[in-house]
Amino acid sequence: MLARYVLSILEVILNLELDHFFILTKPGAEIGDLIASLGVEESFCRDHEGQGTSNRRFPVSNSMLELLWVRDATEARNGPGKDLFFPERNETKGASPFGLLFRRKDNLDSSQPFDGWKYQPDYFDPPMAFHVGENSGRLNEPLCIYIPFVEPAERKIEKGTFRSISKVKISVPSKSISDTLSKAGSSDGLEIALGEEHLMEVTFNVGACGFSKDLRPVLPLIIHW
Repeated sequence: MLARYVLSILEVILNLELDHFFILTKPGAEIGDLIASLGVEESFCRDHEGQGTSNRRFPVSNSMLELLWVRDATEARNGPGKDLFFPERNETKGASPFGLLFRRKDNLDSSQPFDGWKYQPDYFDPPMAFHVGENSGRLNEPLCIYIPFVEPAERKIEKGTFRSISKVKISVPSKSISDTLSKAGSSDGLEIALGEEHLMEVTFNVGACGFSKDLRPVLPLIIHW
């Protein structure tokens, strides 16, 4: 029985991959101009009604980097996304500014990959809703969000300097991590490490050019390409 249980958990973990990810930043996310100047193509931006946030989006063939900020703190604290604690993450020293969103790789197992709660945003029509990991109240960890309504699809990894993301590494300044983050960290395209500071490292095109850009202290992000 124990062996079957362990196998079931591993199957769920292995069926998970990183869909896209975000970094909480200052309103307007002016640092996005620097990211765009490197050659990363920017898409449309949007407001998230009821969540109190807005974004700038940098999609590639297999993922997306999103810069997110609190547009309306009152809406963020009282809307259906209040338990995402976006204002609190901005205001609390040592809080993680990161969010990780996942999809399943196939339909062999469509169960939730980690324990959590249903988040029905105002900007989605039911029954489309997120499954938010139960570690959402641990402000020192990245938000982990599963997107059950996204159907698995083969995402072609396109050639080119900023056409695809090879790896995202998240450093967490902690001695241990939650079960939710541990499971999320087993997904394809993501590495979770214990470090001295909150830091995200994004590698484009397997780092073929051998270049890096450190955006600290403005943004806890290092881009490799």
